[in-house]
Amino acid sequence: MALNKLRQLDQNSAGVTLPKDDLRLEGLLDEQGNVDGENYIHIRHIDDGEWTLELVQGIDT
Repeated sequence: MALNKLRQLDQNSAGVTLPKDDLRLEGLLDEQGNVDGENYIHIRHIDDGEWTLELVQGIDT
C-alpha cells in the first residue's frame, strides 16, 4: 500500500499529493508531465478516515 503525506497548504487547508503515474493514466498530464489544463476534483467525506475523489468534467468557470 502506497502512503501519501498529508501536508499543510495554508491556515485553512491541507493537501495530499497524487502520484503522477496515476494522473498520467487518467490523461491529466501533458507530454512534459505537467498538469494539462484546468481540472476539478470533487472530494467527498464518507466516514471516519475515508474520503472519495471524483474527477469532474464539463465545469464552466
